[in-house]
Amino acid sequence: MRKVRWGVLGTADIARGQTIPGMQLAEHCELYAIAGRKLEKAKLYQEEFGFQKAYGSYDELLADPEVEAVYIPLPNDIHCEWTVKALKAKKHVLCEKPLAVSEAQAKEMFQAAEENGVMLMEAFAYLHSPFVKAVKEELDAGVIGEIRYLESAFITGRRPDTDIRLRKETYGGALYDLGCYAISMAMWMLGKEPDTVRATAQFSDKKVDLFTSALLLYENEAVANLDCGMLLPTGRLDRFHIHGTLGEIVSPVEFNQCGEIPYTIIKNGVKETKTVTAPNNYALESEQLSRCILTGEKPHVSREFSLLVARVTDRILKEIGY
Repeated sequence: MRKVRWGVLGTADIARGQTIPGMQLAEHCELYAIAGRKLEKAKLYQEEFGFQKAYGSYDELLADPEVEAVYIPLPNDIHCEWTVKALKAKKHVLCEKPLAVSEAQAKEMFQAAEENGVMLMEAFAYLHSPFVKAVKEELDAGVIGEIRYLESAFITGRRPDTDIRLRKETYGGALYDLGCYAISMAMWMLGKEPDTVRATAQFSDKKVDLFTSALLLYENEAVANLDCGMLLPTGRLDRFHIHGTLGEIVSPVEFNQCGEIPYTIIKNGVKETKTVTAPNNYALESEQLSRCILTGEKPHVSREFSLLVARVTDRILKEIGY
């Protein structure tokens, strides 16, 4: 099976540090073109990673008929604009999370994909991990019974107000930048939208949320407690803990962690630790969309799932008044 010719629309840090190295590991992914706002920077990426072509504008890359798929790591406020442009150029798109700044915007993007006969997938790399699959299979098999409480958190250090992730005009803030992980984890494991959403937040002087805490409440008495923030003096905190009617599952795992990852099942005071070997998650996501293009496989992160995450995000944003 041949390789898909990929273009990367932008020179963001996540592209350089995570996704492009992951794409290099993917069996059916060819690093074909890179575009930046400045040709000089695009050429540096071309030299570093071995792209065949470098462009000084995003439009030039989209006009290249050899590009089949595009990865978009641009700021949140222009995800929709450039994703729609790429889709209209008949390119398949892998767009960084959060896919859109609202459910309405996400629907517009998926409609453009459908109208142009190409695929769009949100880049939740961690959801491709065998670790996430293993935990989900434990839950689906009823190992800990029915979920009653799920806790998920992603909290990092304080960033300067000038950081793009803390600018309101680019849809920065803890919920958009980090909360998408906690929300998607809860939706993936619980499998449905909450009946009630409650949330509160701490805001910066620039009116951007530095910390947001949300409670997702279900009619069957299940509760998801989600925390995200940019306020730690040092380090970062990633965690999830799931309590069921028969036991619990806990793991001190970082989102997008690879290698040997343990999780522990606790039932009747007995602990059983299992280990999953997880490859590079960024390689897994670009490889999966490449297979979709080549074989007709369905995107692992589906349209329905991305719309669900966007809808829950909208509800939390409304609660905190952002």
